[in-house]
Amino acid sequence: MAWIYLILAGIFECGWAIGLKYADGWTKVVPSVLTVIAMAASFWLLSTAMKTIPVGTAYAVWTGIGTVGVAILGMILFGESHDIMRILCLLLIVTGIVGLKVFSQA
Repeated sequence: MAWIYLILAGIFECGWAIGLKYADGWTKVVPSVLTVIAMAASFWLLSTAMKTIPVGTAYAVWTGIGTVGVAILGMILFGESHDIMRILCLLLIVTGIVGLKVFSQA
């Protein structure tokens, strides 16, 4: 169950990172409120996952999911670069995340 919490925490991290863009410096109320809710959910889920998953593994997976997710959403939502080298680098991050899960004791 801890790994499910951790994956959900990473998804909420993507939500709040993208939410920061839409909140426009906290000047838009609805995106700002949704961003704060996503932040709280992400941190709560991360802290719950860390009860059984080692802190280094949990944090690396959480940030990795956030990094890859936000990069992909940036490409889709904001037309950011999607050149092959950028995609290959994201695949390296995914490989690291999978490796941490495979070799984790939790």
